[in-house]
Amino acid sequence: MQMEIRPAAARGQANHGWLYSQHSFSFAHYYDRRHMGFGPLRVINEDKVAPGRGFLPHHHQSMEILSYVISGALEHKDTLGNGSVIRPGEVQLMSAGRGIQHSEMNGSTQEEVHFLQIWILPRSARSAPRYDQRLFEPTPGEGLRLVVSPTGREGSLRIDQDMDLHRLLLDAQGQAQLDPRGPRAWVQVIKGSLQVNGAALKAGDGLAIEGAEQLSLSAGAEGVEALVFDLP
Repeated sequence: MQMEIRPAAARGQANHGWLYSQHSFSFAHYYDRRHMGFGPLRVINEDKVAPGRGFLPHHHQSMEILSYVISGALEHKDTLGNGSVIRPGEVQLMSAGRGIQHSEMNGSTQEEVHFLQIWILPRSARSAPRYDQRLFEPTPGEGLRLVVSPTGREGSLRIDQDMDLHRLLLDAQGQAQLDPRGPRAWVQVIKGSLQVNGAALKAGDGLAIEGAEQLSLSAGAEGVEALVFDLP
């Protein structure tokens, strides 16, 4: 088994006034040839967008795009006619397929929106674009919950890639285990602290794992919220 921590402070930084973004992998003007993605996981951006601001309509194709709101409200509109607001506890999945335009704006004129934008390379580049969004009502200490999968099993969102995404919520000193389906896994800590197979992580840290038969997940004194990617 091999593990490598991607420290929060080592991520790429972009400050546009209305947008503060931290990039786990190379993105836009931030380039690091050592961090171009991990398997099909291509982008994890932690974004904070000022009230009333956001990303005006723009084009995507050949990418599976996930939005995970940490706080605030994210307003989505696209050329398929979808219009929605994403709040904490909800996961948004947009399959760009052969092409789609969308906008992502702060849904509040008073509060900042804080969210993760995640890009996954798809299995097929020319599929029809589609959009889905679902509330996964959080419960304290729920452990691992499947929110994205290739088949939509257990009520998860369906993605065009052979990967699973689990949300991890643990109370103080809580524990969970996962037997990955794939040869790779990535853990992204959102809040709190976490140990993964002995590696100590804090908020904003990522962990690349290869060849693990089991992931042992242990929360610190303040509990933890994290995402666990089970990757091909």
